[in-house]
Amino acid sequence: MNDKKLFFGAIALIVLPLTLALFGGDRFRYPCQDPDNWEKDFCKMPKCDVTRTCPEHIFKGQRDPRLGPPKSESPTAVTPAPTAQCTQPKGANCGK
Repeated sequence: MNDKKLFFGAIALIVLPLTLALFGGDRFRYPCQDPDNWEKDFCKMPKCDVTRTCPEHIFKGQRDPRLGPPKSESPTAVTPAPTAQCTQPKGANCGK
């Protein structure tokens, strides 16, 4: 009798995660993560700015990786920032 309970308990522990994985579907934490909602009112400023759920906030300025690379933009080279020039030869950073 005890072996039967253990067997059914093990089957339930295996079947439950598989069922959730198969029938769970695509879910998003925020509605504005779904590309289908990006054109709707609740995903546009100023409504989504209050809750910080705009696509700009969620992806932090990056494109959604599921959409693939942008077609119209070409990769640009990053230019290095100019270094500061000291006018007075004093201090640890301004010459020796």
